[in-house]
Amino acid sequence: MKQTTGTDRSITRHWRPATQAVRGGTWRSEHGETSEALFLTSGYTYPDAATPAARFAGDEQGMTYSRLQNPTVAMLEERIALMEGAEACRAQASGMAAMTAALLCQLETGDHVVAARAAFGSCRWLVDNLLPKFGIATTVIDSAVDAEWERAIRPNTKVFFFETPANPTLDVVDLAHVCGLAKAHGITSVVDNAFATSALQRPMEFGADVVAYSATKLMDGQGRVLAGAVCGSSEWIEEVLLPFQRNTGPNCAPFNAWVVLKGLETLGLRAHRQSENALELGRFIEDRGPRMLHPGLPSHPRHELAARQMDAFGPIFAFDVGDRAKAFALLDALELVDISNNIGDARSLMCHPASTTHAGMSAEARTEMGVTEGLLRINVGLEDIADITEDIDRALSAAGF
Repeated sequence: MKQTTGTDRSITRHWRPATQAVRGGTWRSEHGETSEALFLTSGYTYPDAATPAARFAGDEQGMTYSRLQNPTVAMLEERIALMEGAEACRAQASGMAAMTAALLCQLETGDHVVAARAAFGSCRWLVDNLLPKFGIATTVIDSAVDAEWERAIRPNTKVFFFETPANPTLDVVDLAHVCGLAKAHGITSVVDNAFATSALQRPMEFGADVVAYSATKLMDGQGRVLAGAVCGSSEWIEEVLLPFQRNTGPNCAPFNAWVVLKGLETLGLRAHRQSENALELGRFIEDRGPRMLHPGLPSHPRHELAARQMDAFGPIFAFDVGDRAKAFALLDALELVDISNNIGDARSLMCHPASTTHAGMSAEARTEMGVTEGLLRINVGLEDIADITEDIDRALSAAGF
């Protein structure tokens, strides 16, 4: 591969997904390194006074300041955009930086947002608490009821915001229907795709305008760094997102970007293998009696929809054991699976959302979302599925199943 082949879309757009994940976005310095170079610098120098003037005016491509551009971060952005099927991407400091930027960059006082009620706790906090502080009205709906999206539209509706599958209840949104409805009404659809990533689901193929990520999750996949990303059209990224990002500074650190680049090389392999493990474990747990929330199982109310819009069902699912006492008894009995509120890791992790990821919400809001006191969320890792199953078997017995 030549020095700039990985950044040439006329070439890279024809590569298959596995090739894009390994080589997309790679730019090599004059040293010819095989692994992407890590540029730890806050600023840049110029050969003459005219060069920075041209770059700041937008007349010449090039680096100016690492809050705006960094070679390592730029490689990550190009790779994510390529894998997503997006024209452009901007990396962010974390997943929540990505969600916040994707919303605030395009909203102002008097606008209205329709959001899915099932969401990560901090995403719901943005909708329920932050946006109203700026005079932005919000309506929260049951995203699985297609008709509710249209009923919620107002003349000032600017954004549809949702994740699918949703955290932690695994609600599945009909991407084609909701994104098509948004386009018909001049509304921007913003999709949180962190539970799936482009390895398992590509919302833009179903009409999504903006796709946002916590790259901390499956993209890194090994519990190492925080990062986020926002993908969209070149026009939207340059004219809507970039002014917000340039002046507020939620940029991704070069080292974190480099780590995520390494994670993307194996994303497809990990995501599919973990999905296989999760499906096998989900069947095992369901047979033991807990109420299962897994889009890969026929018991999920939107199983067929998930099968149509996802390549695999992902490593994350939830199940309900009835109450907090049983949930804690199960967690305390684990020997292999870690108690952790992270997801997307190569290690199996489990948490009790009501007391961790969604603890900051009111009991009423958790009930509305379906985050019950007996709900447990599991991220199924790359360990041998027999070992994972044995651990869960023992823990289920401790909880009375």
